[in-house]
Amino acid sequence: MANKQTKTTWKQFDAADYIKSEKDIALYLDAVMEEAADNPALLAHALGDVARARRNMSQLARDAGVTREGLYKALSREGNPSFATVARIAKALGLELHFRPLKKATKEQEKRRLFELSERLATSGKRSEQARIKSELARITFGR
Repeated sequence: MANKQTKTTWKQFDAADYIKSEKDIALYLDAVMEEAADNPALLAHALGDVARARRNMSQLARDAGVTREGLYKALSREGNPSFATVARIAKALGLELHFRPLKKATKEQEKRRLFELSERLATSGKRSEQARIKSELARITFGR
């Protein structure tokens, strides 16, 4: 008798599957902000994860004052919602936006950020992106 090999299939990871409580939501969004505060698309996508965890996108859209399609677009990876839209969605999700002073980065964190920016600079083909990265590199390196 021949051994049958079974094919293992994996479900694509979706953070929404793991967001179960208000505490989960707060921890997840705090982690996103800590890791990628300069990436508004990632924040919008994270809000989308929270919205999907809540499961009623139509009601959320009504509460946020946007169309359901507009909500999906704003919270997609390609979305680019305005701050007002993000604030309305957060409020409709029962969340408050807070601001606090930045933590002073350690030298090691600054070195890692410098390396990441230099890698992005080397691979970026857009002049505007290169100029922004060079400016950030100068700020980190020379304190400008």
